[in-house]
Amino acid sequence: MTEVARFSIQHTQFLDENGNPTQALPAFCDNHELLVHLYRTMFHTRAFDDKAIKLQRTGKMGGTYASSLGQEAIFVGYGSAMQETDVLVPYYRDYGAMFQRGITMVDILRYWGGDEQGNHFAAKEDFPICVPIASQCLHAAGVAKAFQYRKQSRAVVVTIGDGGTSEGDFYEALNVAGDWKLPVVFVINNNQWAISVPRAAQTGAETLAQKAIAAGITGEQVDGNDVIAMRHVADRALERARNGEGPTVIEAMTYRLCDHTTSDDAKRYVNASDLEAAWAKEPLVRLRHYLAAQGLWDDTQEEQLRLDCREQIEAAVQEYINTPTQPISSMFDYHYAELPLELARQRHEAVELGGEHD
Repeated sequence: MTEVARFSIQHTQFLDENGNPTQALPAFCDNHELLVHLYRTMFHTRAFDDKAIKLQRTGKMGGTYASSLGQEAIFVGYGSAMQETDVLVPYYRDYGAMFQRGITMVDILRYWGGDEQGNHFAAKEDFPICVPIASQCLHAAGVAKAFQYRKQSRAVVVTIGDGGTSEGDFYEALNVAGDWKLPVVFVINNNQWAISVPRAAQTGAETLAQKAIAAGITGEQVDGNDVIAMRHVADRALERARNGEGPTVIEAMTYRLCDHTTSDDAKRYVNASDLEAAWAKEPLVRLRHYLAAQGLWDDTQEEQLRLDCREQIEAAVQEYINTPTQPISSMFDYHYAELPLELARQRHEAVELGGEHD
């Protein structure tokens, strides 16, 4: 037999779990303001996350809520690498990126509270949160094709969980992106759980990054708890995309330190010792240790950040709580430019039953 091809997957890390450099840091780390910004954004995201869960648990925010606890470095890292002209096609944990793109805490609270106004945010071309698993990958491929057709130097970032990479939509999007060399970056949040299904039970692939290989796409793995590494690999991938060099798949390795959503109870299936080990590797402490060692962060700054976040979050919560309840007719008003006759009839009946005026 003759070997016709051979492939490998590279793993990138710059800070170990104690915040110590494992190799020379990328040039952007000379920008100390950027490093502090990354830390502050991760801290802000986690503080917001905690408050959102409490709102849901106490009945002040209906429905459910998907936390990003322990996964903040992924979203903050790639979000900080995006340009304003790029487009984000998120799934349901991307708050750390969304906040950097002008989407507010009030928007997120409204969305999870069941108010469609939560999808009407400042980042006009970014897509709304996508809950159906993996369908956003095909949306991203379509946007990327539009950029390519228009000969625009722009890129698309689409995110997905590890479980979503077992869906057909993911493979179809990879195939078309690889074939057409589309300017899209697929970011896989490998938090080790597809709701209650462990990573090992989802696929026989040794890595999720290698799924890119069959599509002719560059695939790489990164320590998803190292925001410096995440920023670095996203920077390179986005630059390649904007330069017409095709797509990239980034598998970000992390661990979900929370329930899948507030509708879940992870204690039923997560081993306590595994969770304890994962907490020792979480992203915020890691970067804080590095910043402190460089003389860029101290306890006084930490406490001030905590107070600032609390003030900002409470103001956002109050604005959310004061949002007028949307009329029942609003459930029909965000689907079509012109409602089909059957939905128009249902809308009319809903208005009548709800005692509203059309």
